[in-house]
Amino acid sequence: MDWGNWSIVNEFVLVSFTALHPELQILLFLLFLFIYFVTFMGNVLIILVTTADSALHSPMYFFLRNLSFLEISFNMVIVPKMLSTLLTKNTTISFVGCATQMYFFFFFGAAECCLLATMAYDRYVAICNPLRYPVIMDQQACVQLAAASWFSGFPVATVQTSWIFSFPFCGPNKVNHFFCDSPPVIALVCADTSLFELEALTATILFILFPFLLILGSYVRILSTIFRMPSAEGKQKAFSTCSSHLVVVSLFYSTAILTYFRHRSNTSPETKKLLSLFYTVVTPMLNPIIYSLRNSEVKAALHRTLRKALGAQKL
Repeated sequence: MDWGNWSIVNEFVLVSFTALHPELQILLFLLFLFIYFVTFMGNVLIILVTTADSALHSPMYFFLRNLSFLEISFNMVIVPKMLSTLLTKNTTISFVGCATQMYFFFFFGAAECCLLATMAYDRYVAICNPLRYPVIMDQQACVQLAAASWFSGFPVATVQTSWIFSFPFCGPNKVNHFFCDSPPVIALVCADTSLFELEALTATILFILFPFLLILGSYVRILSTIFRMPSAEGKQKAFSTCSSHLVVVSLFYSTAILTYFRHRSNTSPETKKLLSLFYTVVTPMLNPIIYSLRNSEVKAALHRTLRKALGAQKL
């Protein structure tokens, strides 16, 4: 990595939402601060409830705890700096700060894609191979699958970030986004980036599209198995165990695919910002809400946990 290139431009400016009226920026600050608080508290609550209640000590909720911890971390990479730019109007970010933010954005983003695919596989085994489920998804297998999901973010984050910041940046230094994402930063490079863009497309296919296809394949098999079940009660029970995950996957991937697989000329920077807000800010907040409202086991565990915490027999 040629660190000498960094001497040309020593900081970036995040355009963020500076084009908006100051009063509107204050409203956005309050809105995003509220979302950030709900995201943090909701995901922490999911972690605490699924850990404290022994009825939820199953592979499905083990992966859910990992997802909640990942959402908290992913949110912390993006939102604090965005809130700071809205409140203080200080939109500058150093090279090191920009590279760090991009690295962990790639890391947690790739890990989430793989973890969602792992959760789909867990539901596939539970519904399509219920008798073998305890053997296939034992504790060791769950830990290995979760570790592989987390580790998947390491190579893509390391390669992408180190390659981008080995390029010369000669100015301008304005990143037309609210965080240091790859496309708006690479647009500032004053060198040929065609090879990197080919590698970035390959990485996007591997870490976004390929896990999505695995999820799609799993749910095709899951739905096929559910439709063949003889009783309506069995169908409803089987579908209820995976409906929350299906909603979360739909929210996350719909916006991620629209962001990274649409041609640049067809998407304005403002549209990209709006799409990015959904999978970086909104979806992490909705995940615990979806799992709490659509999952009777989580709601029951939450009630039991609150009864214990309050020391009462009934809520």
